[in-house]
Amino acid sequence: MKISPSLFAALLACAPVLAEAAEKTAEAPLVTSVTAAVKAGYLERAGDLAIHALALIGVNYKYGSNSPERGFDCSGLVSHVFKEVAGILLPRNSQSMSKVGEQVEKSELQPGDLVFFNTRHRAFSHVGIYIGEARFVHAPSRGREVEVTDMRDGYWQKRYNGARRVSF
Repeated sequence: MKISPSLFAALLACAPVLAEAAEKTAEAPLVTSVTAAVKAGYLERAGDLAIHALALIGVNYKYGSNSPERGFDCSGLVSHVFKEVAGILLPRNSQSMSKVGEQVEKSELQPGDLVFFNTRHRAFSHVGIYIGEARFVHAPSRGREVEVTDMRDGYWQKRYNGARRVSF
């Protein structure tokens, strides 16, 4: 598999976050409860979500589509990644996705969390997958490709609506 320069740069950017998550999982003490087991395993699978999303960088935006061959819109990208990595079927649009899982505070974001933005003058009109270091992978708009974006950018800061964590 050939890795594009943009994918390579994105992988390098999120490597410390993913390495920290893997390290926490590897060094976790013997798990004594179901809740702790779910949380410990979540870090590893969430990293898989982030890596799978990063592998789709450069795929064209295509409204209403959810496949790497045809392209992705924002919710199509997210639903594709969750289905492929975790076998989870998410709702098809960002508004409906904003009701799945548990709400997460911005300060508590972890790789694999869904991040939502108001990009069409209505709440939760755009969704992406958080990868760490205040960055997320998303399919931005017509004429563009799946990319990594910094949530600290003024445009995204003003439009941030919240985040959700989907358990698996």
